[in-house]
Amino acid sequence: MRILEVRNLVKVFGGLRAVDGLDLTIDEGQILGLIGPNGAGKSTAFNCIAGVYPPTAGDVYFYGEKTNSQKPWDLCSKGLARTFQIVKPFASKSLLYNVMVGTFSKTRKRGKAEEKALEVLTSLHLYAKKDMKAANLTIADRKRLEIARALATEPKLLLLDEVMAGLRPTEVDEMVAIIRALRDRGITVFLIEHIMRAIMALSDRIVVIHYGRKISEGTPKEVASDERVIKAYLGEDYGVS
Repeated sequence: MRILEVRNLVKVFGGLRAVDGLDLTIDEGQILGLIGPNGAGKSTAFNCIAGVYPPTAGDVYFYGEKTNSQKPWDLCSKGLARTFQIVKPFASKSLLYNVMVGTFSKTRKRGKAEEKALEVLTSLHLYAKKDMKAANLTIADRKRLEIARALATEPKLLLLDEVMAGLRPTEVDEMVAIIRALRDRGITVFLIEHIMRAIMALSDRIVVIHYGRKISEGTPKEVASDERVIKAYLGEDYGVS
């Protein structure tokens, strides 16, 4: 079943056409990757899909419903959640507090909210740190907390914006395993990432954008072999076995 459809999406800021005629679709259970150079319009596209920015033109559909004018909290209540590239938890509060903020989108009962938050923290291997202040976390754990806060809203579609940026190779491998586990739990994933070995391993399909326009789409192998992608983003030294 189709969960997301983006048709001819355009977002203009002044004289800058940040997203220019973007089309893409995601079916339930897929992992779709979005890649491209810095400034290509990836996060702007995410913001339009998630309700942060209204599209200048074009349409976004979530489960067949047009969502152009809907706000992030409206979409969250319907099952669309996202993380942010720059992680900003409630630094002086505990991990449990941070995640409970998300669970209250589904319940007003504190006991049920805490139970759900603890379940999410456990799934991301953060239970032992539930009482720690978010300010004291490592980068890797902050990234996990960001995912936990989104998962607490019980999403059907999860948008992940560079959740592996700044991580060591072993931490990247751990995050890849976490994202695969999310898909196994029935959550559809749409992710932006610059770490190629991770996004190539995770994605069922990849969309590549450059200067706001889609220049390629296909399987990881197809995209990595596309001369337009190599020239615009991957570089001549990138190869696929």
